[in-house]
Amino acid sequence: MTGTTWRSPATVLACCSIILMLSLGTRQSFGLFLQPMSMDLGWTRGSFAFAIALQNLLWGALQPFAGMIADRHGATRVTAIAGILYALGLVLMAHAETTGAFGFSAGVLVGLGLSGSAFGVIMAAAGRAVPAEKRGFALGVVGAGGSFGQFIMLPYGQWLIGDFGWFTALLVLAAGSLLIIPLAAGLATRPPTDTREQSLRQALTEAAAHRGFWLLTLSFLVCGFQTTFMMVHLPAYLVDQGLSPQTGMMALALVMFFNIVGSYACGALGDRYVRKYLLSGIYALRAIAIAAFLLLPVSIGSVVLFAVAIGLGWLGTVPLTNGLVAHIFGVRYLATLFSITFFGHQIGSFLGVWFGGYAFDITGSYTAVWLICLGASIVAALLCLPIDERRISAAPASQPAT
Repeated sequence: MTGTTWRSPATVLACCSIILMLSLGTRQSFGLFLQPMSMDLGWTRGSFAFAIALQNLLWGALQPFAGMIADRHGATRVTAIAGILYALGLVLMAHAETTGAFGFSAGVLVGLGLSGSAFGVIMAAAGRAVPAEKRGFALGVVGAGGSFGQFIMLPYGQWLIGDFGWFTALLVLAAGSLLIIPLAAGLATRPPTDTREQSLRQALTEAAAHRGFWLLTLSFLVCGFQTTFMMVHLPAYLVDQGLSPQTGMMALALVMFFNIVGSYACGALGDRYVRKYLLSGIYALRAIAIAAFLLLPVSIGSVVLFAVAIGLGWLGTVPLTNGLVAHIFGVRYLATLFSITFFGHQIGSFLGVWFGGYAFDITGSYTAVWLICLGASIVAALLCLPIDERRISAAPASQPAT
């Protein structure tokens, strides 16, 4: 047996799913640490939020470079190194005594770890493992795996914090993240051939000249702003409204549970229907859900309804956006090109989590941020409509590489 024959499509998809379960699931639990760590260490919510915002920004900024390396040399080494950095970041988070140390660990190191173990590199590996006609299904399966991890890690993280404290909880999560390293061996080591032979520079120039590429990036910015704001600040917002910390955990867990269904469904539907219309529909659904949440009295019932509606489209944007990039530009530089669009997502994530904490610190309320989320949903829904989904014609045939 050769070194790569055991990496069947099923194996690659399984490893991709579990890696996303670990990387995204652990990250999803960070909002649960906001209140206990801030109270014990005497930090403001803004200080905690800034570190998570920095994490999201660096994750997005560095992911294109991780994608370039993976496109050239394969995803295995990139993801294994990312797993080491992720675990180290979590350990140092537990030992951070100042906001600067917390920013380095939670922001810089975990951001580096996510750049090689999350969407850009992992979704590209999944998309390359199957034929084009099954790509949406594969991306939906992997996205659902990541969503399942976020679903189970929330009650798991809450249990760890409640029974053992936030310090021990972070160390346990660090030990779990080390599993990313052996799982990385299951990813394809060499990028597949593509019918469009071109250099990386040509691919970047082509994408930069395509209006739809930038419309995707801008709409993804909105997605990042909304999801990261809610991930980090929704539990604290619900406590401020008189509900229990368990309700906040339950809300995020419900979002992730219904996102399992939503991510798979969005990926599968992307194989059958126009992806840009599906994306637009997701943002329209978010606008309706946020408006209803702001208008209804805050109660366990309204929280449940909001979590279900938001969850159905939470990360459904990822397989659809990744599928659009692959369909329009091909898969040869998929990790690089999707990572660039995802950088837009992470700029939004930085703004959402940071501005959420900043707005609360100066006003004592999250109202302004919720209103921004509402308006941004409408803008994103409109941005998706003019995207040209047609595949770019193949470049003139060139001699095969030797």
